[in-house]
Amino acid sequence: MDRILISGIRELGVHGVLPEEQLRPQPFEVDVELLVDVAAAGESDALEDTVDYSDICDAVSRVVSSERYQLLERLASRIVEVCRADPRVVGAVVEVRKLHPPVRALVDYVAVRVER
Repeated sequence: MDRILISGIRELGVHGVLPEEQLRPQPFEVDVELLVDVAAAGESDALEDTVDYSDICDAVSRVVSSERYQLLERLASRIVEVCRADPRVVGAVVEVRKLHPPVRALVDYVAVRVER
């Protein structure tokens, strides 16, 4: 199966369990991997024969910025749902990274990856 990869979609969103996380937006980063048969697009060179990654980016940004969830697991699952709304997407892998997690340890980020 072919894949469309989108790496590093950054958006501000209000997601988290702690009260301070629910008050102000914080940065998130999302990677998306879509399982799509791109054979027709490879032959035709026509956008309508594939999944438009611009539409996917817009949908992911919209979910992160306008919806609210406590858990990264739910946010990642919701993004997969949106990506799989196009019937040509037969599977998706989504990784959501919280870039400034409220932990005492020094970490680059925390993340959840879901595959459907």
